[in-house]
Amino acid sequence: MNKTIYIGTDGGATTSKVGGIWEDGSTISTKLLQAATNSMQGPQAVVRGWIEAINIYLTQNDLTWEQVGGVGLAIPGPFQRYGVFDHSANLPDSFTGFDVHTAYSEALAERAGRPILLTVANDGNMGGVAEAQHARGNSNGTVLMLAPGSGLGCAYMDQSGLALEGDTLAGMEAGHMPAPLHLLGTKPHPCGCGRDWGCVEVYTTLSGLPYLLAEKLEKYPDHPLATSPLSPKERAFTLRGLAQQDDPLATEIFDLQAKALGLHVASLAMALDPKFVVIGGGLMDPESTTAAFRERYLNIVRSTARQYLWPYQRDTINIVPAALGDLSQAIGAALAALYKSRMSGIHFS
Repeated sequence: MNKTIYIGTDGGATTSKVGGIWEDGSTISTKLLQAATNSMQGPQAVVRGWIEAINIYLTQNDLTWEQVGGVGLAIPGPFQRYGVFDHSANLPDSFTGFDVHTAYSEALAERAGRPILLTVANDGNMGGVAEAQHARGNSNGTVLMLAPGSGLGCAYMDQSGLALEGDTLAGMEAGHMPAPLHLLGTKPHPCGCGRDWGCVEVYTTLSGLPYLLAEKLEKYPDHPLATSPLSPKERAFTLRGLAQQDDPLATEIFDLQAKALGLHVASLAMALDPKFVVIGGGLMDPESTTAAFRERYLNIVRSTARQYLWPYQRDTINIVPAALGDLSQAIGAALAALYKSRMSGIHFS
């Protein structure tokens, strides 16, 4: 008898990926299938591309549509309502208001010859679902994930393994909470979200590096970046590489970012009391940063958070690096489909 499988589609703005899991939650393959999303061709073309990608994935892994018990879709927010895109900074306007849940459900049913349960969620949340399963192993501890990149991805997974979404699907937009600027010794820089109170995202991610660099150059007026012909954004892009070479200016900036993230861990721990905190994003990527850099960064996050955690949390909260990289969102989407099928009482055979 063929085993039931669950498929995850990671529908990124630029690249879409497919992953899959068996019904026990184990990964079918660590090799992701990925291709261009082709969003400029419109929403319906993107959905057709996702179906074709599943066809290829099943063929490559000697699987069939008859085995598919559910599909999860990880897509960028925000949403007008469940499964319906709102305006996205990274997608064409044709996606605004598009009911991707209905369109993808219908396409899946047509290809499989039967209805298939589809679960849709924010891509950051889906990544958190996968990292949570990896971090907690056989336990059922709750998991907070923070992934600084171009912005700050935040997710919280409860004991079910699923991510907190909230009543308006805006739950855990924690990157836009105000940072404790008095502890960071910095200014309230504006955020791309429109807030000007000093969003945590500005002090922990790539988006705020131009501001932090401008402040730090006041201390290092003779640094090569002070007279660089590059734009502020281009100069900020060089900082990660400089930090790998122990450049003092770059190192101080990423130390500040680590401190800001540690403070945010402590703030969120007071509300959520997680067992595990997973730190993801490009700074934790072994292909982008050195082991020494990652260790320094994580140690600052841990030591900063520890100062403000409740005493009984200090020895119970585990702060660990993310482990799944590009695999996380597709696998998380597949896991979400598995969890939702269990909760709904649907058993595929």
